[in-house]
Amino acid sequence: MLTRRTSLLLPLLLAACGGHEQQHDFMPLHYGYLLPLGLNVAQIRIEQRYMPSGVPPDVSQLDPVRPVDALRSMATDRLQALGGSGVAVFSIVNAALTRKRDTLTGSFEVELDIYTGPDTRAAYATASVTGSYTGDMDDIRARLYDMTRSLMDRMNVEFEYQVRRSLGNWLVSAGAPQAPVQQQPLIVSPPPSTPPPPMPPAPQP
Repeated sequence: MLTRRTSLLLPLLLAACGGHEQQHDFMPLHYGYLLPLGLNVAQIRIEQRYMPSGVPPDVSQLDPVRPVDALRSMATDRLQALGGSGVAVFSIVNAALTRKRDTLTGSFEVELDIYTGPDTRAAYATASVTGSYTGDMDDIRARLYDMTRSLMDRMNVEFEYQVRRSLGNWLVSAGAPQAPVQQQPLIVSPPPSTPPPPMPPAPQP
């Protein structure tokens, strides 16, 4: 039989035994605080070429922030279209999280293509990062979240480096002045000069 004291403590005991995952606060991963990458294009598109299988060894569906969503956030937060024409296509090529026994492995890869026409690719850059963790798997969601966050920190550095290295001619700053408008200088004709008044005749001697 439960005493009154035990019945009051029971909710606290149940909460303490409720598992580790409920105690975590998995914040969304955003990158708006990083330096934006302005591109001389009129539009930016995001394409997801990689589709998680959802079956072992894939464990990305257990991640509180799926890698495909984190990579999409990076593109949305950091890439800016500052030009008048052309399209930049950001592609998620790989966003795999797999588990084999007590080892987690992550592999992320993205590609950024610049198109000046429907079938004309003018330039491109690729970036990839990999990582692994071996150890305790009691809280698999927390392990996956930490791995994704760590890989995304590295991806942001690698992505910016590759974009600056391969697409430097396509980068523009948000505060860059626009090209000057060619104007014909306005020439103002001076008003016609007024002839001086005639001199009075000289006095006769």
